Amino acid sequence: MTNWEIGLLLVAGLFGGLANSMAGGASLFTFPAMLSTGLSPIIANATNSFALLPGNGLGALSDRGRIPPASKTFVLTLLIAACGGIIGALLLLATSPRVFQLMVPALIGLATIIFLFAKQVRAALMALIHGTEHPKLRLALVLAAAIYNGFFGAGVGVVFIAVLLATGHEELRTANAFKNLLSFVSNIGGVIIFLASAKISWPHAGVMMVGAAAGGFLGGNLVKVLPPPLVRGIIGTCGCVMTAIYIYRFWL
Repeated sequence: MTNWEIGLLLVAGLFGGLANSMAGGASLFTFPAMLSTGLSPIIANATNSFALLPGNGLGALSDRGRIPPASKTFVLTLLIAACGGIIGALLLLATSPRVFQLMVPALIGLATIIFLFAKQVRAALMALIHGTEHPKLRLALVLAAAIYNGFFGAGVGVVFIAVLLATGHEELRTANAFKNLLSFVSNIGGVIIFLASAKISWPHAGVMMVGAAAGGFLGGNLVKVLPPPLVRGIIGTCGCVMTAIYIYRFWL
């Protein structure tokens, strides 16, 4: 890698770590940065998943006291999430590089929409699903979200928390902690496949991890002073810009 590419990955990792610690949406910074260094879209996606894994794990660990107690249903949900991550990663590897490249603008755009309209996504799903507990439907929707996470994953936290709130009775903070764990577990499933397939660029992943760690540390302090709407607006704007850039690069 050139010095410019190292700098780009560090800065993108920094902003990704900041974003994740304050509002989510790290991949809207980190995945385009991976592409900009010349990695193929599939390698960039696999490397990005690995680079963000520690941050996802720390997010789950930070609020572990709110995670629901272990039970057969809880363990089954985690297993379903891991299997979904594996299926999603396998689907990614089965997709031709050219097809996935054409999907990139749509995937970044979809992730941006999910991120910007998180409250509306949750409200719509809760209005669609009546009642308080739907265990079988929850497992099916967790599987679908985990498959998406293994395939691409940006914005999946919004999807997971919407599923949990719509199909269970957890209060928001408990659902958020559970969401972090589901994201981490499904990411592990996908990363296992990427590791076995040698699809991870280690130099890129290492540099990105350093930036993301620094961003996560800084974000923990900035979240106390920056207005959440401002943070979400900046991240959403970046997502829109990235979508436009990759529409021009890959579709036009």
